[in-house]
Amino acid sequence: MSGHNKWSKIKRQKGATDAAKSKIFSKMAKLISTASKVAKGDVNSPSLRAAVLKAQEFNMPKDNIERAVKKGAGGEGEVLEAITYEAYGPGGSALIIETLTDNRNKAAQEVKHILTEHGFELATPGSALLAFTKENNEWVPNMTIPLSPEDEAVLEKLIEDLENNEEVQDVYTNAE
Repeated sequence: MSGHNKWSKIKRQKGATDAAKSKIFSKMAKLISTASKVAKGDVNSPSLRAAVLKAQEFNMPKDNIERAVKKGAGGEGEVLEAITYEAYGPGGSALIIETLTDNRNKAAQEVKHILTEHGFELATPGSALLAFTKENNEWVPNMTIPLSPEDEAVLEKLIEDLENNEEVQDVYTNAE
């Protein structure tokens, strides 16, 4: 009965939760350092303050937040670029995929790969944006599209795979 003790169970659960936290914290650190670079380290800037508040919602440690602010304000290190991709998913639902990356080509290839794994591809720039309006730095659908239960399952899996990618910050859809 080896491997069936309490410590093994705790170790596996802790490893899974730590991996999920690490992924979220790295996304938040990228977001904070980019906002800090734009705001030149001014913590009273609305964009930087919003990024810090978003990180605090995920219980990101204060020292990690301060380190990300200093990294962005210092100007050293990688230059991060925000890129928006568009696609059409199951049932004709529009997708807006926002990325934050230091390598434009890598991000594009990873997003394309995930889409093709699910049988979809990138849309022409501007085609999916017509279905959305940007309000308070978030994409709000102008109208929603009903999906069948099969299409909903495919869309959920697609969005989950996209969000698991470290380059992808947010995914928006106009599906109900």
